[in-house]
Amino acid sequence: MKIKQIHTLTILVLATLWSSCSDFLDKVPDNRAELVTSKQISKFLSSGYSDGNYAVMCELSSDNFIDNNSPDKNGIYYNLSSFDRMHDEIFAFEAAVSSDEQDSPSAVWSGCYKAIAVANHALKAIETIEAQGKGNEVKAQKGEALLIRAYNHFILVNIFAKTYKNDLLSAQDKGIPYVTEPETKVLVNYERESVSDVYNLIEKDLIEGLVLVDDVLYDVPKYHFNKRAANAFAARFFLFKRKYADVVKYASAALGEIPSKKMRNWNANYPTYDAFVYGWINASNENNFLLVQTQSWVNRIFGTRYGCNREAATATIFGSGPTWTGFSYHPCYNGKLYLRGAQDYGLFFPKSGELFEYTDKVARIGFAHIVRAEFTGDETILCRAEALVYLNRTTEAIADLKTFDDARHMNGVSMPSLTETLIRNFYTPGRTPYVNTFNTENISPDFVVSTNQKALIDCILHYRRIETVFDGLRWFDLKRYGIEITHHVGKSREEILTWNDERRALQIPQEVIAAGMEANTRLTDGSAPNNTLLKLSPTIENIEK
Repeated sequence: MKIKQIHTLTILVLATLWSSCSDFLDKVPDNRAELVTSKQISKFLSSGYSDGNYAVMCELSSDNFIDNNSPDKNGIYYNLSSFDRMHDEIFAFEAAVSSDEQDSPSAVWSGCYKAIAVANHALKAIETIEAQGKGNEVKAQKGEALLIRAYNHFILVNIFAKTYKNDLLSAQDKGIPYVTEPETKVLVNYERESVSDVYNLIEKDLIEGLVLVDDVLYDVPKYHFNKRAANAFAARFFLFKRKYADVVKYASAALGEIPSKKMRNWNANYPTYDAFVYGWINASNENNFLLVQTQSWVNRIFGTRYGCNREAATATIFGSGPTWTGFSYHPCYNGKLYLRGAQDYGLFFPKSGELFEYTDKVARIGFAHIVRAEFTGDETILCRAEALVYLNRTTEAIADLKTFDDARHMNGVSMPSLTETLIRNFYTPGRTPYVNTFNTENISPDFVVSTNQKALIDCILHYRRIETVFDGLRWFDLKRYGIEITHHVGKSREEILTWNDERRALQIPQEVIAAGMEANTRLTDGSAPNNTLLKLSPTIENIEK
């Protein structure tokens, strides 16, 4: 594969891979008179899925990436350029001020609020139709709009605010604006709700929308909020809110009576890189509940200064676990791990494979699309397992973990079945990077992880880390559990993120602050190194099978 120079284009507002209604979308939401039928509202809601991808900034903030320019235990380091100056800022826990393009806080903020604006315009049109006595015609559209509004606020509050503690404590923490009215102007005069209020508003929209959503509305429901995706969202939301009985209720609704059928088929044969990329996001996969198209350069970060390498790789794609201790990495990754440049810079597997849309093939410019499997059966069963542990339903929790683990067993490879004994023997105190220190009781006095529960939760968080690597969800788990992390920056700089560090809430975009919104309180020194901007796509190579 030749090295290609890629030129970034301005992101198209409300662009979507699957919508064939571009002419229609050119006229709305400003021309709200267009939304007069259920069919028009359905088409409009296709643009209600944010094209902002939070994976890059959340992975860089977490312990899933390391700085290849920092010395390893043998003193070896490199002199690599970062893909974007913004990556230096985020990895050093600084405000991202050098970019407002793809993968930036600005892109995620604006993408989510654009999606929320779509939902609000749709809901306003639905109100008019309901007033005409035709509410039954738009029930499903109303459900989808409410879920879109709830989910985008959920992403925003978990990125740009502190973690949810409980209703009382989180009432003291700044959240984000919860927007419920149509608006065509830039967000400049909204007040930030508390984290507690945001969570309660999300819950209200979520519960109302979940009842109304209907899978028959679309030809391909997995490109929209459908019943399974809505229930999976509810399971994740209530897990973050620690309402464990509700987690079990909604996760069970998403997974059905035979959860093993909702796990990814790791034995599927993908003979090429492209086949894997398309296979991962195939709407016919039973484990994929919701697929969302985004614009992102996440696939191009691999092989640059920051990567999934050393201890980060050990804890995710190139390390051990309770049922694969005899392997250097899990057999499910055999033939699926790739590198750019050199293996010394880190590995990846193409769940975040890029689909490039050329707008000018001669000039070789266009849009880099990443399709996210936003909700899956695999992540949902881990939500349920975690809730079951806290409900002291240990046998059921282990059964869910076994279902998840069994799905990754490869044909022809001998591996033991997961048991409680294997879990407790593997996740022992001090076994880094698989075992972490929690600060849950510091976050909230009612968030207690007992000694008996600790190994099980370590296992669940490890499995979640593996399952969601390169997606960004590890950052949310680090926040939920108050897990402290250290980033080694360059040759000698060390940034420690304690459980109560203000920088766990990413800074809201600079243009939003400049417009008058209250900024997050953060301590940064602005000392990230100034690297040359690099936007090259080096050769992708499959490591030896």
